[in-house]
Amino acid sequence: MPQVIGFIGLGIMGRPMAKNLLKAGYSLVVHSRSQGPVNDVVAAGAAKGSSPKDMASRCDVLIAMLPNSPDVELVALGKDGIIEGARSGLIFVDMSTISPIVSQKVGAALAAKGVKMLDAPVSGGEQGAINAALSIMVGGEKAVFDQVMPIFQAMGKTITLLGPLGFGGFTKLANQIIVAGNLTALAEALTLAKKAGLDRELTLTALGGGLAGSKCLEQKKPNYVAGSYKPGFKIDLHHKDLGLILDSARELGVPVPVTAMIQEMFTALRVKGRGGLDHSGVITLLEDLAGVGE
Repeated sequence: MPQVIGFIGLGIMGRPMAKNLLKAGYSLVVHSRSQGPVNDVVAAGAAKGSSPKDMASRCDVLIAMLPNSPDVELVALGKDGIIEGARSGLIFVDMSTISPIVSQKVGAALAAKGVKMLDAPVSGGEQGAINAALSIMVGGEKAVFDQVMPIFQAMGKTITLLGPLGFGGFTKLANQIIVAGNLTALAEALTLAKKAGLDRELTLTALGGGLAGSKCLEQKKPNYVAGSYKPGFKIDLHHKDLGLILDSARELGVPVPVTAMIQEMFTALRVKGRGGLDHSGVITLLEDLAGVGE
């Protein structure tokens, strides 16, 4: 077990992930822009870091869980960033969902300081983070992956090495295509059922027992039944992921017409001020269009 783990970014996902590392017995140092979550995790047994630079100088393995590519670049390579406190032998594990190209850029810059990097985005939402049941998609060297595996096992259940640095990110983008499509299909189906007069909970029970059943349906069922979309993963963040997908698809020459259409729907939700809703809240747009809102 590494002597000290650092964790930067204690948002909806990061905070429970960090707490699971404490439960597994790791010594933990944490840092985040918002002090409330930092104080919460410190109260659970972690130490407080003053900056990414400070964290890099104190930790054997440093994990980041941040919103977007510019955030990771700033934390890793900016003023008071990881690169300024890095020493040879440090392992940086970026568990954010960002551009795989940016992951490779950051990895190359840190390698000059003797730092090994893995990109390891996750899927499973807030509940998966709380339950240490995340799917962790990893890119990087196998020797580094093997070294970090016990740490991953404290946070997730399905842990897969996909290939070199950046391959974790490409896999997560593929995951986000499927999740966005599933949630949008659920939104259309449930809106149709609602306008026909069906009971939503009974409809979900029936759908969940057949081929239409999915993890998305299972996890989001309470949201649909209550008609309340408290964020486990925000529309704003999934909109960002859809943009990363379109950028990568354009670069690779891959047509993604359905993903492009869904991004426009998520854009409309943000224009309506609903970017802070859970991504299952895409149903509210379909309900508006069908005239069957709550």
